[in-house]
Amino acid sequence: MPGWLVALLAVASGMTVANLYYAQPILSSLRDVFHISTATAGVLITLTQVGYVIGMLFLVPLGDRLEKRGLITALLSVTTFALVTAGLATSFPVLLVALTISGATSVVAQILVPFAASLAPDHARGRIVGRVMSGLLAGILLSRTLSSFVAEVSSWRVVFLGSAALMAVLAVTLRATLPRHAPTTSVPYKEVLHSTVTLVRTHPALLRRGLYQAAMFGAFSAFWTTVSYVLTGPHFHYSSVGVGVFALIGAAGAVVAPLAGHWADRRLTRPMTGASFAVAALAFAVAGFGQHSIVLIAVAAVLIDMAVQTTLILGQHAVYQLDPNARARLNSAFIAIFFIGGALGSQLGSIAYRVGDWSGVTVLGAALPTLALLYWLTEHRTGGRLNAQDSE
Repeated sequence: MPGWLVALLAVASGMTVANLYYAQPILSSLRDVFHISTATAGVLITLTQVGYVIGMLFLVPLGDRLEKRGLITALLSVTTFALVTAGLATSFPVLLVALTISGATSVVAQILVPFAASLAPDHARGRIVGRVMSGLLAGILLSRTLSSFVAEVSSWRVVFLGSAALMAVLAVTLRATLPRHAPTTSVPYKEVLHSTVTLVRTHPALLRRGLYQAAMFGAFSAFWTTVSYVLTGPHFHYSSVGVGVFALIGAAGAVVAPLAGHWADRRLTRPMTGASFAVAALAFAVAGFGQHSIVLIAVAAVLIDMAVQTTLILGQHAVYQLDPNARARLNSAFIAIFFIGGALGSQLGSIAYRVGDWSGVTVLGAALPTLALLYWLTEHRTGGRLNAQDSE
């Protein structure tokens, strides 16, 4: 694969997945504009995430059934229309529906990653997937910062209208540059969906990797959902823009993505997975002991992001080896499993903060990767190789 194509796929992945997170730092503005309660405003984030899960379950598997370039272009076109509608919304229900649709079609990012894996040569697949994932993860981490700054200097509407313009440009660019990629299966759509469920039953490594990442993404979500309360609280007095700037620190964790791909290519998936669980648990301990130190919280943020990104890339690399003709469906099941963990992590993090303040969050955050580490210890080897292709 040429370097420019890898870079394009990385940028495209980051731009599309960022649509899921633009609303988070501007919820207070939306609450005031539409005269709704804080709890009602929070439904916007919940339904955006629900839309993403729906897209993972019902749209991503189409990546195996349809020609990928055409599918990507169609989904980005719908995303553009939904974001324009969100930017022009005059009522909260319209905004809610628009961002739910945008969340569902933003799964383009999860079609591009297996697309890159299919184009990559076997010996470099891990590194290339790692580079594309670094773009996706940077999009997640930088979206909150970008949204807060744009809303501060203009308005919340510009956040969505600007993203709509980017999606339109991206749709045209990908249509013109991506190679055609034929479907890998011709079975009816209903059977494609059924086969996605079947893959979870027939490949133990898929479920195991999904549960690993569910624990890690749950810890990640608990941290980033509640850290804004700490930063805006009595010890730091950060503004919403200040919280957005802090998110830039977490983006430094994206540098580990290419390294994780390299470790996957060198068949270090299992040991580096275990090490990542230990690092994540340690990071939450640092965050707990250093709750009055912005430096220690920042160090914890970087370590958590690095650990989560490492297990994600290692997990995807392992999952893609299970069936080269079903990578989109494998990715769909993998992401859906761990995304549920992320949603639970956000909710449990909020409860932990309400019950036990920041200390409660750090205990929860440390417990999740620790449980994953204990589960990791149950992996067994057969003839010197890991069971269920976990060595891949």
